[in-house]
Amino acid sequence: MSPTPRELVLAQLDHQETAYVPYALGFEGDVMERLDAHYGTTTWRDRVDNHIRGVAGADLGTPAYRDEPLVTDLHGNVWRADRRPVHLEKPVLAEASLDGYAFPSLDQVFPAGWLERSRQAANDLRQRYYVVAGIGFGLFERTWTLRGFNDALMDAAAEPDFYDELVGRIHEHQMQILAVLMDLPIDGIRFSDDWGYQRGVLLGDERWRRFIKPRLAEQYALVHRAGKHALSHCCGNVASLLPDLIEIGLDCLESVQPEAMDPYELKKRYGDKMAFWGGLGSQSTIPWGTPAEIHAEVERLCREMGRGGGYILGPAKAIQPETSTENAAAVVEAFLAQAGQTVP
Repeated sequence: MSPTPRELVLAQLDHQETAYVPYALGFEGDVMERLDAHYGTTTWRDRVDNHIRGVAGADLGTPAYRDEPLVTDLHGNVWRADRRPVHLEKPVLAEASLDGYAFPSLDQVFPAGWLERSRQAANDLRQRYYVVAGIGFGLFERTWTLRGFNDALMDAAAEPDFYDELVGRIHEHQMQILAVLMDLPIDGIRFSDDWGYQRGVLLGDERWRRFIKPRLAEQYALVHRAGKHALSHCCGNVASLLPDLIEIGLDCLESVQPEAMDPYELKKRYGDKMAFWGGLGSQSTIPWGTPAEIHAEVERLCREMGRGGGYILGPAKAIQPETSTENAAAVVEAFLAQAGQTVP
C-alpha cells in the first residue's frame, strides 16, 4: 500500500527519504481562475493534493484583502484592507505604555462552536493529510501591529524595558491561545513571524536573542509536550538564527526564501537537525524564470534538499497574482511531475 500524504510528511520531518517529496502549493488573487481557463477545466485542482492541510487557527481579526477600506482587528488596530498588501493604518498603542490595555479574550479569539468545528475538520483531514493549526503574527510581528513598525523598532532600541514587557505580555497571551490549540487532533503548529528582511534580522541578532528567543523556546516546548511539531513561516534572511532555532526546538522552517538566503547551503549546514519547507523563489524563479527553468529548479530542490529527508517542496510564498498564467501552470506541472502525476 502506498504511503499517505501524512505519512510522507512525517517521514520527511523525521529526516527519512520518501518515494517522492511531499509538497504544499498555495495560490493568491486570480491565479486559480486563470489556470481554470488555461486548462479548460477545474479538474487540475483535484490533482494538486497538498500534503499539509490547515484547520482554522487563532482568529485574531487581522484582515485579509477585501473591498472594505478600513477594518479594526480584535486588538484594536486599524488596517487598510482594500489594497494589496493589507497594511497597518493606525496601531492601538500610540505611546510606549500598556496601561489600561487588554488583550482579546479567549472567547473573542475562539468564538462559540469553533473548537468543535475545528476538531471535526482536523479528524477528517488527518485520515490522509498532515494537519496543522496556525498562529499568525508571532511575538515580533505582534509588537509592530500594536505599536507601528517604526515605533516598535525604536522601542526595542530606546525603550528596552517597555519592549521586553510588551513581548512578555504578547507571549502570555499566545501561550493561552496555544493551550487551546493543543486540544485539537493536529500534527503540528504552524507559527508565522517574519523576523527577517532580505539582508538579515530586523531586530538584529542580539535583540532577537534577548527578547524573542526565550519566549519562543517556551512556546515550542509547549507544542512538543503535546506530541506535536513546531513549524514556522519566516521570510527574509534569518540564516544567522538557525543555530538558535535548532537549539530551542524548531522542527521545520518554512519559506526558505532563496532571494535572501541559499537553501542549498542551509541544507548542507543544518539539514540533519532541521527540516525545510519551501525554497522555490517567489521573487525570482516563479515570476521571471522560463517554464523550463521552473521545472529544472523544482527537480533540483527535490533532488538536493530532499537528500536524506527533511524537506517539503513549496514556493517561498503562495503563487502571486502577478505571476503569468504560463509560469503558474509550469509550477503546478513541475510539482505534479515530481510526484509522478500530470494535469488531467
